[in-house]
Amino acid sequence: MSALWTGEDAQAATLGTATRAFAADGLSIDTRTLRPGDLFVALKDARDGHDFVAAAFEKKAAAALVSRRMDVGGPQLLVANTQRGLEDLARAARARSDARIVAVTGSAGKTTTKEILRLGLSALGATHCSAASYNNHWGVPLSLAALPRDAQYAVFEIGMNHFGEIRSLVGFVRPHVALITTIAPAHLEFFGSCEAIADAKSEIFEGVAAGGAALVPSDSPYAERLIARAKQSRVARVLTFGEAGDAKLLSHDDTRVKADIMGKPVDFQIGAPGRHVANNALGALLAVAALDGDVLNAAAALKGFSALQGRGARFTAGGIEIIDESYNANPASMAAALALLGASKGRRIAVLGDMLEMGADTQRHHADLAKPIDDARADLVFLCGDTMKALWERLPASRRGAWAATSAELVAPLKQALREGDVVLVKGSNGTRLSLVIDALKAGT
Repeated sequence: MSALWTGEDAQAATLGTATRAFAADGLSIDTRTLRPGDLFVALKDARDGHDFVAAAFEKKAAAALVSRRMDVGGPQLLVANTQRGLEDLARAARARSDARIVAVTGSAGKTTTKEILRLGLSALGATHCSAASYNNHWGVPLSLAALPRDAQYAVFEIGMNHFGEIRSLVGFVRPHVALITTIAPAHLEFFGSCEAIADAKSEIFEGVAAGGAALVPSDSPYAERLIARAKQSRVARVLTFGEAGDAKLLSHDDTRVKADIMGKPVDFQIGAPGRHVANNALGALLAVAALDGDVLNAAAALKGFSALQGRGARFTAGGIEIIDESYNANPASMAAALALLGASKGRRIAVLGDMLEMGADTQRHHADLAKPIDDARADLVFLCGDTMKALWERLPASRRGAWAATSAELVAPLKQALREGDVVLVKGSNGTRLSLVIDALKAGT
């Protein structure tokens, strides 16, 4: 198999200068996860990657992309700016690729949908996918620059928290299909309204390749706005999915899903429960259809899907079932997770942390969670964070487990209340550090 990047190819892409020939099989910006043969990119972000070039070569990096020559061994590719150099590699990787490409964004479900697409498309051919949640200004070009020469399909996740970010990133990707999972009040602090969020998310349609497709959730209150934005971007095909549309969810029972995809009945099983997971799978299969892929074979592969850590993964510890939704939260994803808790058997316990970046109406958004909690028939609720006080005040005394300022302070009262057979949902924005609760439950401490 040919190298992902030779020194000659990388020089041509970046207009940089290689100190000597090299051949790299992958890319890395982090020496902790660098694999032998990677091209190490010394980004200047949270820390200056040039400080870690020597460590990269100790871990057998093939070369280092740098903006100043380092007094260390190993080939170096000198460029004016390493972020720009990474972006140049991304553009060159996209230009030389024949892969059929899907880009995914949305207020919730981006990473889950991306992983569902990875699984489904892998059943049809060699598939490349963004690692983890690499969806920002360096994550997207890094994932794209790592696109193998022989990939038949590729899936990229694109995120944002301000206008113009998706516009810039989708310009690198130029997908054949652009999929929006949902629009919900996330990052309201920066946008002010869900209409503004819909407009920012719809920037993904501006980069769709000629003849490509825009996929819109038909159940969204902002569906018409998204469709109008897609048409403004002159996307050739606009397709919808949900209760109605080009892909219809006919029925959903735990992990069994019946759907109609472009007029074709599709009955499949997906390895994680939840209506929101079924909707994500529906959008993913519509993307497969829009790529003219084999929908039935892609759907059959989804039996092997499992919910991701921090995004619905389940585990059992000490006779207690835990649903790990600790990575992020907004009102829509909170409601979906609580519905999943409501479908569980056993005493239902919700452990919820602040939803961050919710803007001026943050108190109301938190207090309004009382209804999905009631719908889920939660037996006990444990809360952490200042804005969760608004929800605490709305809860009846019978449901009040405990409130704490931090997730660490919540561990002791939570563990004291638990008993065998309980089902515990843990969900909050990543900044609330509810992963500490997950770790404590796993460890039994």
